[in-house]
Amino acid sequence: MSREEMDALAKERLVGIARTWYDQIRDGIVPFIRLPTRTKRNIAYDDESEVWKYGDRESTRAATTEKGAAHLLKMAYLVWFLKKQLVENRSSTLRELYYISEGWKKGKFAAQDESNLLIEDLEIITEVQREAFHLRPEEDGASLFGPLRIRETTRRGVREMHCQEDVGEAGYPIPNNVDSLDFIEHDAKFVIAIETGGMYARLMENGFDEEYGAVLVHLKGQPARSTRRVLRKLNDSLGLPVVVFTDGDPWSYRIYASVAYGSIKSAHMSELLATPQAQFIGVQPSDISDYNLPSDHLTEQDIKVVGDGGYLERGSGEHFHPARHILMPGSNQNQNR
Repeated sequence: MSREEMDALAKERLVGIARTWYDQIRDGIVPFIRLPTRTKRNIAYDDESEVWKYGDRESTRAATTEKGAAHLLKMAYLVWFLKKQLVENRSSTLRELYYISEGWKKGKFAAQDESNLLIEDLEIITEVQREAFHLRPEEDGASLFGPLRIRETTRRGVREMHCQEDVGEAGYPIPNNVDSLDFIEHDAKFVIAIETGGMYARLMENGFDEEYGAVLVHLKGQPARSTRRVLRKLNDSLGLPVVVFTDGDPWSYRIYASVAYGSIKSAHMSELLATPQAQFIGVQPSDISDYNLPSDHLTEQDIKVVGDGGYLERGSGEHFHPARHILMPGSNQNQNR
């Protein structure tokens, strides 16, 4: 789909929300919207797509209460702003959007978390990604390096580049809108997604990409949407296996989980963002004793992450539970960072 076609679709879906409210008021119905309940209890593992999706539980937000009316007012302002942005062919960051709402009087957001959640609500209702609304996060997506030639469509036209020969030492910066990216050709055998910048630079420095035919992808910690989208696209479009290399702490298992089968926050986009075939090859707690690695004690927050790890279980027959890897007998609750 071209940019113009996507803009038209996004505008149509946004106007559709306002039209629904108009029809409700015309028919004497108090305006409302229905959305999947976005909680851990309403997340279900889909065996067919091998990712997490929202279940059947729904919540209704209606103008029958002051709180509900305020919520719909903020969404109405947001729909108006995004449609105007599309018509004028402008873009903004999620942070800018929050500050712009300062002028919306009673439609003003209390915090950026609130505006971010409302954007995600619109994605669910319209079935359109936020990039189609010309919205982007403040942070960049990370980078990749390897035997891969790409074509990127930008406002300034189309450009092609090789992700080894035509980029600097930092690699190719992954764009926010991955749909503008096409993979032309490659000599790669697999993709390795790397949690830390230090290890990403080390593998590049040692020529790992050339020796093993690897596309190196720097995750920058918890990966951004665009990074996860690129991993899925490399796996789908080119059939390249994806492996995830992380530190040996609870947060690293959560990073792997978000790559492999999604998260509660983005469950409405799991089939676009998650790569179920991704394999974990990171440092495991047993490696600390096996290879005499330096370690730190788990913090209370680390232990809480381990306790929350039940959501990492996949469908029937296959499980990935960090508690079984981290809190091992004799491990003294240690981790490698």
